[in-house]
Amino acid sequence: MNEYTKQELEDAKTSLESTLHKCEKIQEGGKLQSSQKTLNDRRVNALRIALTLIEKEMRSNNAN
Repeated sequence: MNEYTKQELEDAKTSLESTLHKCEKIQEGGKLQSSQKTLNDRRVNALRIALTLIEKEMRSNNAN
């Protein structure tokens, strides 16, 4: 993985958490059509994966 500064990782994490929160609120609303729901579900999963990877990278950087 590329080397990112602690600040870059924190900024990316904050931004992704905000986007994830917005997508989850849309899911809760239950007003999406089938294709839109599928797309939003996939976005939520992708954002969760990205956040997990960022957190793992941040832990790895702290251990070094």
